[in-house]
Formats: sequence, structure tokens, C-alpha cells
Amino acid sequence: MATSKLARIPSMRERVEDTLSVHRNELVSLLSRYVSQGKGILQPHVLIDEFDNIIGDDEARQQLRDGPFSEVLKSAQEAIILPPFVVIAVRPRPGVWEYVRVNVHELSVEQLSVSEYLHFKEALVDETSNDRYVLELDFEPFNATFPRPNRSSSIGNGVQFLNRHLSSSMFRNKDCLEPLLDFLRAHRYKGHSLMLNDRVQSIPRLQSALAKAEDHLSKLPPDTSFSEFEYVLQGMGFERGWGDTAEHVLEMMHLLLDILQAPDPSTLEKFLGRIPMVFNVVILSPHGYFGQANVLGLPDTGGQVVYILDQVRALENKMLLRIKRQGLDITPRILIVTRLIPDAKGTTCNQRLERVSGTEHTHILRVPFRSEKGILRKWISRFDVWPYLETFAEVKSI
Repeated sequence: MATSKLARIPSMRERVEDTLSVHRNELVSLLSRYVSQGKGILQPHVLIDEFDNIIGDDEARQQLRDGPFSEVLKSAQEAIILPPFVVIAVRPRPGVWEYVRVNVHELSVEQLSVSEYLHFKEALVDETSNDRYVLELDFEPFNATFPRPNRSSSIGNGVQFLNRHLSSSMFRNKDCLEPLLDFLRAHRYKGHSLMLNDRVQSIPRLQSALAKAEDHLSKLPPDTSFSEFEYVLQGMGFERGWGDTAEHVLEMMHLLLDILQAPDPSTLEKFLGRIPMVFNVVILSPHGYFGQANVLGLPDTGGQVVYILDQVRALENKMLLRIKRQGLDITPRILIVTRLIPDAKGTTCNQRLERVSGTEHTHILRVPFRSEKGILRKWISRFDVWPYLETFAEVKSI
């Protein structure tokens, strides 16, 4: 009985080449329609919509639709048009990207690397080489021993993947608990120790301290404030950050005791998620009229501004509650960095710093776009902001 062989999945480049060999006229017609739109970026819906406008009989178009090139279009995320080239960025499944470049005049097809694709995309803004931004860093050596998901189902679930990996490593090798101890001992905010102090030097010492703390806390009323037993825990090696009451501190310590005894991903995720780490948040939104009044209806504004303002209000409240529950007296800060527009059309978009209404610790910081001619005074579309982003990121006024 003959055994069937697994067929190799053709690359995106091979699918384009196969389509050119079978449906040359129809594919050339489609690619020519892309090129006729001039230099720019085409979104997925444009790539598919143009398919219905290609020249050819209905049967040929249907064959093209049912052929291998349809998979390219279905998975396309964008296309870069620099006549006579069309470069399509294809994401066939999570975590996998391919880049295909077609010369519409010569009908040649190439597979591009990530670097080649990004260089080609940058040419939309500046077709000449810019020596200031040619530095390329390879961080691969730093990732050599770092766990990586190799299944598409793990893409987008990185926290769960890492927790499974870490808990598995901790279960197999108790030495893997040492980095967790080192982190808890080194964790600080503005010079103040959080979680553990230097009294805890080893895993056995940590387990012993947790047992003593558990015994002490279990005798206190659950709502006892942390300040009432702070110095007792400090003598055992514990600093602020475990919780604001005896009940909350005890919950946190039970999680760590479970991890030290038998690590599992859900317990590890819950424990790490409760460690106080996020106190400052920066949100970048450089396009549009980003203001709190008289901006609705202006270009590139729409739901973007409303969404971010609603989110930061909710985020500040959540951060305040969470920091309080962790037993800390720390003021969180949220900063929305956007563009300053001198010709603000009756909005506050020409103010450098503005507090977000309904919040106490959230502000809008505006930085102007600059060119060789100075500050750009008027609004420009989000599709035209790319030439200004490098200098925007370099501005020292922040």
C-alpha cells in the first residue's frame, strides 16, 4: 500500500509566478490598476475591490479568483506602490509574514526580506538614501535563549505562553526560582524598595519568612490596615506592595507560597499581575486635532480622540484603585503625546500642556511638527505625517 507524501505548501512568490503563467493577462490587468493609482499604500479592501474591475471574460476572472493568487489577496495586509513595482505584504497565518515584489513592466517576481521590504516602504517618503537612519541593529543574539512560540495558536497569547514556559521550568528545576527572588528583591520605585528587602537572601529564607508572615497575619482581623503591621513584616523581610490590608497581603503571599511549592501557569500569572509595576503610561497619538472641545467634525478626529480620552479616564481610576489595593502611596501619571497645531481653529490644540478633564493626573502634551523651514503651523492629513515623525520623536522639549 503506497503511503501518501505531505505536499509542500507553495510560497507566496510561487503562487504569484504560477498565476502569471496561467492567467497572465488578467493578473497584469489587475497589477496595472494598482500601479495606475501612483505612489502610495493600498489597503486590503482596495486590493480586493480592484479585482472586479480587471479586463477579461467572466470565466477567466472566476478561475483567477479560485486560483492560488486569491490566497495572496485574502492574506494581504497592504501593498506598497512605487511604479513599476507592486510589493504586497502577506500574512498567511498569525506570526508568519511574506513580502512579494512584482515588476509590472518586466513581470519579474521576487521574495523580499523584512529589511528589504521596510527599505522599500521608506522610499515612499524619501527615495534618496538618508545616512542618519541607515543604522540596523540585530537583536537576535539577545533572543537566543528566550522562549519563542512556534505555533500560530500561541501568537497573541504571549503572556499565557510565557507563564506556561516559566512555570514548567520552575517545576523541573528549582534553580529557576532564583530569578523571581532576584526580581522581588531588586524591585524599586524611585529608590524605594518594594516587595522584599535585603533580609531575604535565598529561596529557603523566603519560604521561612512567608510562613512566619502567614502565621502572624492569620491572627489579625482581615481588614487590618497594612500600616498597623508594616514594621513587623519589614523585620521579616517584606516591604510595601503586597496589599493594603491583612487579607490582601495574605492572598498575595499564598500565591507565592503555591508557586514555590508547585508552580502552575494560572497562579504565576495571577501573582505577577498583582506585583505593582505600572505607575506611568505614555500614549502616542500624533495625528488629527487632539483636543477636548470644538474638535468633533474636524479631519482625522472622529472617534479616535473620544476613545483615547474615555480610556485614560478609566485607566487613571483603575490605576488609583489598584495602587491603593497594593498598599502604596504613589501617584500615577498618564501622558498623551500628540501634535501641537499653532493654527488651532478655535481648539486647544495650540496649548503645549493641558489637563484632561475628569482626571487629576492625566495630561495632554503637544509637540509641533518641524521641517527645515521651521514649525508646521497648519493641520495635515494622517497620510502625510510620515516625513515629520523622525524629528517629532527627536524633539527635546518633552
